[in-house]
Amino acid sequence: MLLRELMRSLEIAKNRRTAFQKLLDEMIRDGEIVAIKDNRYGLPGKMNLVTGRLQCHSDGFGFVIPDAAGESDLFIGRRSMMEAMHGDRVVARIEATKPDGRREGRIIRVLERGMTQIVGRFESGREFGFVVPTEKRIGRDLYVSPDHDSGAKDGDLVVAEITSYPTPHRNPEGRIVQVLGQAGDPKIDTEMVIAEFGLPKEFPKEVLLESRAVPETVSADVIRPRRDLRDLNTVTIDGERARDFDDAISVLRLPHDQIRLWVHIADVGHYVPWDTPLDLEARRRATSVYFPDQVVPMFPERLSNGICSLNPKVDRLTLTAEMLFDSHGQRLEYDIYESVIRSNERMTYTAVKKILVDKDPELRRTYDYLLHDFDLMEELCRRLMAVRAQNGSIDFDLPEPEIILDLQGQTTDIIREERHIAHRMIEEFMLSANRTVAEHMTELKIPFIYRIHDVPDPEKIHDFIQFIGSFGLRFAGPKSGSDLEKIRPKAFQNVLDQVKGRPEDRLINHVLLRSMKQAKYSTENIGHFGLAFEHYTHFTSPIRRYPDLIVHRLVKELIHHKGFSAHRREGLEKLLPEIAQTSSERERASMEAEREAVDLKKVRFLADKEGEEYFGFITGVTAFGFFVELEEMFVEGLVHISSIPDDYYIYEEKQHRLMGRNHRRIFRLADRVKVRVEKVDLIKRQADFRLVEEEGAKKPAVHKPSHPPQHPPQDRKRQGQRKRRR
Repeated sequence: MLLRELMRSLEIAKNRRTAFQKLLDEMIRDGEIVAIKDNRYGLPGKMNLVTGRLQCHSDGFGFVIPDAAGESDLFIGRRSMMEAMHGDRVVARIEATKPDGRREGRIIRVLERGMTQIVGRFESGREFGFVVPTEKRIGRDLYVSPDHDSGAKDGDLVVAEITSYPTPHRNPEGRIVQVLGQAGDPKIDTEMVIAEFGLPKEFPKEVLLESRAVPETVSADVIRPRRDLRDLNTVTIDGERARDFDDAISVLRLPHDQIRLWVHIADVGHYVPWDTPLDLEARRRATSVYFPDQVVPMFPERLSNGICSLNPKVDRLTLTAEMLFDSHGQRLEYDIYESVIRSNERMTYTAVKKILVDKDPELRRTYDYLLHDFDLMEELCRRLMAVRAQNGSIDFDLPEPEIILDLQGQTTDIIREERHIAHRMIEEFMLSANRTVAEHMTELKIPFIYRIHDVPDPEKIHDFIQFIGSFGLRFAGPKSGSDLEKIRPKAFQNVLDQVKGRPEDRLINHVLLRSMKQAKYSTENIGHFGLAFEHYTHFTSPIRRYPDLIVHRLVKELIHHKGFSAHRREGLEKLLPEIAQTSSERERASMEAEREAVDLKKVRFLADKEGEEYFGFITGVTAFGFFVELEEMFVEGLVHISSIPDDYYIYEEKQHRLMGRNHRRIFRLADRVKVRVEKVDLIKRQADFRLVEEEGAKKPAVHKPSHPPQHPPQDRKRQGQRKRRR
């Protein structure tokens, strides 16, 4: 329809034309409507169009991830990219749908640019220079004129601002705004990733000014209206390197084998009101980002490590979820209220494990007055774990690597991060608090932000069932048709229980992980499939997650006002969906940045090991080769298919394997192989491996796994596996 036709249909007065045109422009920018030829407007869904975020692949193709929930990704071929770049919000036309339901299309418009700067290696020329991006999914070099190179030398790693975006026939142009240093310097690894992802490291002046005005101690008049819990034994339990503590625990045994649990969460909302500079900056960041050697925090250090951190031996304001559990781990009652606590000790996971499992005599003497509390925490934890297991909550229990760095930022070791009873205690208690708050707010029908996890796609479930059948594993659930939409998580957990300890344990975990959707924030509560919870939210980390702060504010508002007015509800219903979507997007970006930094440190660990041989496990299979993770080192490299000359290999996607056409030799996930480190490229953040022939053997060695590593493999399908956070 034309503008005048729209105005006539909607009965918009002529004197409101400018305002109406502005509204249409906003809707076009958001992808809700599309401007087409002859000054007409249309609806994307009616015109076979999709709006969403473009995620490119290093080989030149990409996928549009639709804004609309439930829509499948749209494949974009290399020749159909137009002038779009990785990360852009785009409008694409659906041009074909394959028999298996996969859609293909062409980008017709860029709505919003996803990046304003590029990080890469500067290469100088006679008349101009150019920046080769470190991000492999940016398929174009950035041209830089001599007037805009900021004195960068050949080989320098630089940050370049994009001044002109690409056209179908011209590369992007830009100017260098920062010279990071020479490639190979480990000190700039994290700075490079921070710049690459455009993370806001420095806080604006007005935010720092506001943070300095926040008091450093808790005054008596603030404590007075709160519930005073300072006489309770209370501890924080975190990692050795943690600096901000936003949750603390208290427990008490009661008659009839009941246990009362207090989960105290830092009351950040008391210090950060709505729409202040501090709040708006936190909303923009949405999350803290954790790297091996530093943190990009959501709040300035004065808050995150000061008054909002539950440091020991000092008064702190908290929101407390108090819960009573019976002898079977079922919650009998709860209360949520504003409180004040004084943590007795800052405990670490390692120390608590030594107290409970290793019975360390020195630590048990040091914390003798807390021994009963730790024993009670373990007892309650095991009750709660049993309840979750009974309900079918999926537990991958996959430890992650910990990067050990020296003072120069060089990787000196990579060790397995142990996950034991101390980790599980905190996890179970936080899950209980999150679930309790979500149930409380749902019952009161309050506009809210949930943490949701959707049911897997039926097609992926069907593929998974077929796949595990080849290993003789039984799937205790619907196996086909519309019944797959009613699948329960317990069916998947039963599979993991069956395969535990078997050689294909790693393989099945990997394929199941790929079958799951990613958890996200939403105002529409569809439950959390992986946890088997009908109601779930994030309440326990307001220092480092913005949705948690929103949840705190809503809970506090309810405590003080006993309800919301119709006007207030209307405002929240408009505001919260946008916050949920932005927070989900920023969370995904932060996860990707963290993974990039860790991968770089991992690859750096191999830099001086070219020519050395190791055993490893296949962690990803693609049409161009397979990825191998070295045993006990957590470092991954690619064995390219061109380096295996004994046959032509066919990629069988659903079987997650490569099979030789002539000799039927197979490489698949979890196979144990011996490889040599051929090449390490710190700029591309990748290592190339080559299969090693054992002495006297005609073919490279391949071994079936005897003890597969118990941590998640990497998924190289489409955009790559994303780490899933509960």
